Amino acid sequence: MLDHVTELLHLIARWIHLIAGIMWIGNSMLFNWIDRNLEKPKDPKPGNIGNIWMVHSGGFYEMEKKFLEPSQLPKTLHWFKWQNGITWLSGISLLILIYYLGASQMMIDPEVSAISSQTAVLLSVASFVGAWILYNAIWRSPIGKASTLATLLSLGVVIGTAAVYFTFLSGRAAYIHVGVLIGTLMTGNVWFVILPSQRELIAATKEGREQDPAIGYQAKQRSVHNNYFTFPLLFIMISGHFPSTFSHPKNWLILAILGGGSAAIRYFMNVRFTEPRWLWPAFGTFGITAGVVLIMLSDRDFLSSSAKRTTPVAFTEVAEIMHNRCTPCHSTTPTDATYKIAPNGIMFDTPDQIVRMAPKIKERAVTLKNMPLANVTQMTVEERETLRAWIDQGAKGPAADAPAAQGSAVEGH
Repeated sequence: MLDHVTELLHLIARWIHLIAGIMWIGNSMLFNWIDRNLEKPKDPKPGNIGNIWMVHSGGFYEMEKKFLEPSQLPKTLHWFKWQNGITWLSGISLLILIYYLGASQMMIDPEVSAISSQTAVLLSVASFVGAWILYNAIWRSPIGKASTLATLLSLGVVIGTAAVYFTFLSGRAAYIHVGVLIGTLMTGNVWFVILPSQRELIAATKEGREQDPAIGYQAKQRSVHNNYFTFPLLFIMISGHFPSTFSHPKNWLILAILGGGSAAIRYFMNVRFTEPRWLWPAFGTFGITAGVVLIMLSDRDFLSSSAKRTTPVAFTEVAEIMHNRCTPCHSTTPTDATYKIAPNGIMFDTPDQIVRMAPKIKERAVTLKNMPLANVTQMTVEERETLRAWIDQGAKGPAADAPAAQGSAVEGH
C-alpha cells in the first residue's frame, strides 16, 4: 500500500510541476517577446511606452505598455506569480521525494565521493541558499551597475556551485541539482525582486505618487535573467532521460556545452530581428562546433577494464551477476529498501527476461555504467566486462551453456 501511495505522490508532483512550469515559462516568454517588439506610437499619450497588435484564436488583440498616472490604478489588475511559486514548490517536492529520501542511491556514487547521505542533503540545501545570497548580493551591490562584470560573476557562482555538485554527487544528481539551482535563482528573482517591485509600483499609483522608473528597470533586469536561464533549465529537465549525458565521463563538459548553447540559442531568438546578419553564421558555427565536440566525446568506449574477455561466457555466470547486482530492484519481489516495485516494470527473474533485455543491459550496465543506480550493489569492472562479452557473443540462454563450458575447458588446456 505504501509503495502505491509513494508512486502516486511522485505522479502528482510531476504532473503539477509540468503544468505549472509550462504556464510560468509560457507567460515569461510571451511578455519578454512583447517587450522586444513594442512599437513606439506616432502620437504617444502620456506614459505610453509602446503598443503591439497581435492576432490569435480568431481575433485581434491590442496591447499597450505604459506608466500610470498617480491614482490611475485600474479596477481589475492581473498578476502572474503563483505559476512560478507552484513550479518551484512542486520541483522541490520531487527533489525531496526522489533524491533526499533516496539519497544513498540517487545522490551518492562511491566512484565519485564517499560522503554520507546526510552530508549530501546538507550540501544540497546549503548550496541553494548560499548561491542565491551571493547572486543577489552581486546585483544589489554597486557591481550590479556594471552589467558585464556582474554577469561574469553570476556565471562564476553557478559554475562554482556546479563544480561542487560534480565533485561530491553522482552524475545524475549533479545534473538535477544544477537545474534546481537555476530554478531557485529564477524563483528568488520573482519573489524577492520582481514581485516587490510590482507591489511598489502599485502602491505608488494607489497613493498618488510618481512611479520610480528604476524600480521597473530592476524588475525587468531580473526578468531578462530568468529568460536566459530558461533554456538551460529545460535541457537539464529532460537530460535525466538520456544517460549518455549525466553518466558520461565528461558529463560536466557536456552540461557546459549544451547549457551554454541553450542560453546562446535564447539570445539568438531574442536578437534575431535587431542584430546584424553576422550573428547568423556565428551561431550556426557555434551549433556545429558544439555538435562535433559532443560526438567526439560520446563516440568512445566507457569501459575502463584493462583487458577484454575473449573466452566464452556461460549463461550461469551472467545469471549469477544479474541475481546479485540487479534483481534486488528488478524483480517481482524486490529486496531493495527504496524500490518495492521493479523500476519501469523491468525484471530479471527468468532467463528469457535477461536474454530479451540484453541490448538494454549492455547500454546501461556496460557502456554507460549507470546501472546499478549509483552502483549500490557494487558491480565490479570484471562483471561488467563479463556481461559485455556475453552480449557480444550473441547473448545466448542456458541452452548454450554446455558448449560454452566445453570451449572454455578446451582453451584452458
